[in-house]
Amino acid sequence: MKKTIASPVDVIKAKILVNENSAKTWAFIIYVIVLGMILIGNTQRYESKVFKIGKLTHEVKMLRAEFVATRSELMELKMESTITRKLEEEGIYPSETPPQKIKVLREVDNKTFWNKLWP
Repeated sequence: MKKTIASPVDVIKAKILVNENSAKTWAFIIYVIVLGMILIGNTQRYESKVFKIGKLTHEVKMLRAEFVATRSELMELKMESTITRKLEEEGIYPSETPPQKIKVLREVDNKTFWNKLWP
């Protein structure tokens, strides 16, 4: 078994693909092609995930900005002055007298459970 290195002329004329040891050469070529296809597929999938992450990051920033704007609008709507102004447009004005606390006195019931069942 003689081991020789293919000359550049043999490579250019593609003689290494048709000689006796061409099965090993073809196997190596197919291996390199499959490996290249796998690497290209992984790169494409990686790039698509990077674009998706960028898109989702942008969407999160937009939603956060919308949340902050809505929250500040809600805080403004909850203010007493805003509520008073909107109610005055409806013809409802704030009371001049402050509210008073009403206390309800409850009778203490000394009846036991059995007395409640059979009076």
